[in-house]
Amino acid sequence: QVQLVESGGGSVQAGGSLRLSCAAFGYTYSSYSMGWFRQAPGKEREGVAAIDSDGSTTYADSVKGRFTISQDNAKNTLYLQMNSLKPEDTAMYYCAATYFTVRPNPLRGGAYRYWGQGTQVTVSS
Repeated sequence: QVQLVESGGGSVQAGGSLRLSCAAFGYTYSSYSMGWFRQAPGKEREGVAAIDSDGSTTYADSVKGRFTISQDNAKNTLYLQMNSLKPEDTAMYYCAATYFTVRPNPLRGGAYRYWGQGTQVTVSS
């Protein structure tokens, strides 16, 4: 059974940084996509960043140049380094994974099968 466990959320002032982690248990696929999504109160869920088994990355325009997605295959862990945080980045952040490479849009949440419980990120001005 696949389990995704996020950590690393918290409260930070605008301009600060946070690194989210997502530990994947029971998840071993040679071809896959993993991603980070977020949902703010009263808003729809949006894709933030995704990475494929071939190392290809995709970012939402709103986070390009500020966020970096990466993975440590040895630790079966996905990361999201978030720099220059803004109040509009405030949301619950979710890790997601699936057993194929998501195309054409890796940030389409409906394509992902496995989801974590989320970790809250709050950015104050």
